[in-house]
Amino acid sequence: MEQDGRLPATTWSAADVRRLYERHGAALLAYARSFLTNHAEAEDAVHGMFLRLLRGGIVVPESEAGYLYRAVKNAALNAKRDAAREAELPGEDSWFVHRGGDMEAALALQKALGELPVEQREVVMMRTWSGMTLEEIGAATGVSPNTAASRYRYALEKLREQFGARISNKD
Repeated sequence: MEQDGRLPATTWSAADVRRLYERHGAALLAYARSFLTNHAEAEDAVHGMFLRLLRGGIVVPESEAGYLYRAVKNAALNAKRDAAREAELPGEDSWFVHRGGDMEAALALQKALGELPVEQREVVMMRTWSGMTLEEIGAATGVSPNTAASRYRYALEKLREQFGARISNKD
């Protein structure tokens, strides 16, 4: 313990930040896109968060993924707030790249996710694209794991109704 009563700062190394970016970067970008219609702004939010990690001074949290999602959400919401006075053009960019190149499917998924309440959309994105546990999602969003599970379940029900297809439930 340091003299002022705080725990000593344990920070991420450049290798740690690279590992986190390689593992979570694409999913975090899609997550940021769920808040921001502009792809470049979403990239800026994600890259800015990783840059802050590289600069150091941020204590390594218990849940790395939870921290990353919370930090990207905050950065995206700050960017959205800052851009509120600017005229917004409709976003035609896709949040996702379909593995088979089916842009129509990617845009349909984007549209369906965009119609979910923010709280449900963020849980689906954290769970599906980063494989976070409900406990990690709860910690990242400031809700209980049961609330995260309910939001995930409700979102999947809405997506099933929209697509009329099988969507697997990891729980």
